[in-house]
Amino acid sequence: MRGLSIGVASVLLTIAVVISLKRSINEVKVPSWDGFHNIYLDNIEEDQEEEENDEEATTTTTTTTITSRGNYLDYDFYRNTCPQAETIVRSKMAEIVSRHNDVPAALLRLFFHDCFVKGCDASVILTDSKGERSNFTERQAVPNRTLKGFDIIDLIKEEVEKACPGVVSCADILALATRDGILLVGGPFYPVFTGRRDSIQSYFNEAVAEIPNPDGNLSETLFLFGLKGFDERETVSLLGAHNIGKISCEFIQNRLYNFLGTGQPDPSVPLDFLNEMRINCQEIRDSSNGMSPTATNPSISESTVFQGLTSISSGAGFDNHFYQNLIRGRGLLFSDQQLMADEKTARYVRDYAFGNGSAFRTDFARDMVKISVLDVLTGFQGQVRTNCSLPLYGS
Repeated sequence: MRGLSIGVASVLLTIAVVISLKRSINEVKVPSWDGFHNIYLDNIEEDQEEEENDEEATTTTTTTTITSRGNYLDYDFYRNTCPQAETIVRSKMAEIVSRHNDVPAALLRLFFHDCFVKGCDASVILTDSKGERSNFTERQAVPNRTLKGFDIIDLIKEEVEKACPGVVSCADILALATRDGILLVGGPFYPVFTGRRDSIQSYFNEAVAEIPNPDGNLSETLFLFGLKGFDERETVSLLGAHNIGKISCEFIQNRLYNFLGTGQPDPSVPLDFLNEMRINCQEIRDSSNGMSPTATNPSISESTVFQGLTSISSGAGFDNHFYQNLIRGRGLLFSDQQLMADEKTARYVRDYAFGNGSAFRTDFARDMVKISVLDVLTGFQGQVRTNCSLPLYGS
C-alpha cells in the first residue's frame, strides 16, 4: 500500500475529469475506483467491523457508496439533482487558489475543526445556533477563533446556489473545496463521497473540549483522536496537514516564553530554532495578568495581533518536510513535536519522513476519506442551508 507512487494522484484526477465529461452528455457510469478501493476504504471497513456488534457501524463493499455509523453517502451524489456542482466547486477553487495560495491550508483546518465536533455537518460555519444569536457557537470557541475560509465557502455556495438552489449542502461544499484545495497545492487526490446535510445547531462546549490543544501532550492528543476512531498511525498521518499554511504566533507563545508556566522557553527546542521563532514571534503580553497569552486562555480576543510564521519547508508545497522537521526537533507546535516522544508514533514519523513522501501521501489520502465521513447527517436529518452561516428557521 505504502509503495504507491505520487503518480496515483494524476491518474485519479484523470478519472475524475473523465467522469465529469460523461456527466455533461448524461451518461453517468460507475466511477472506476475498483483498483484503488483498498487504499481508501479498507481501513474504514476494518474499523467499523470491530465496532459492528456495539454500534452496527458498517461500510458498504461497493466502491461508489459508503456508510458511516449507518449514514449513507454516495460518490457523485448530485449527479441527477445538480450535476455541475462539483465542477463549480473545482473551478472556483482553482480561481481562488491562483490568487491566494494560503486558502487550501485554511480550508483544511476549517474542515478538520468541523468534522471533529459532532461530525462533518458545517456546524462550525454557523453564526447562530437553533435560530438564537445569543447562543454560543463553535466559531466563538477559543480553538476556532483564528479559523479562516468562511468567506471562501460563502463565495462558492453563492455560485452553486445560482445553478441549483437549495440542493447542495454547505457540508458537502466544504468537503469538496478542501479536497480540491489540497490537490491544487500538490497534495494527493482522494474521493469525496457526498450527500451530507447541514446541522441546525452549533456546539460551543464540544468545540472547547474535543478539539486537540496545540499545547497538549501526546497522551492528550492520542486520546482525543481515539475518541473519533483514529489510531496512532492515523493520528500521525492527519497531523501531517500541518505541512502547509502558516501558524499564528498565539499558538507557540508558551513554547517560546512561558513553557508550563515557568517563564522560560521549552528546553527541548533547539537554540537556533528558538531564536528563529522568537524573531518572527515577539512576546505578546496579556494585559490582565502580565503573562504570555495561550491558545487556551479565554481572555484572548479576535483582535489580538498575530504574526505569521511559515513552516520551515522544502519549498515543494504539500510534501513530507513536516515529518523531517520533527525528527530534527523543529516542530512548531508542542503537540506536533510530541509525536517524537513515544517510539511507536516516532516510528510512523520516520516512515513518513523517508524518501519522497509517497507513504505519507497514500495514508493521508485514505485517512482524509475516513475523517470526511465522521458522524455525517444524511437523508432527512438536518437541512440544506441556503446561507451557510444561518440555519433555515422552522426546520
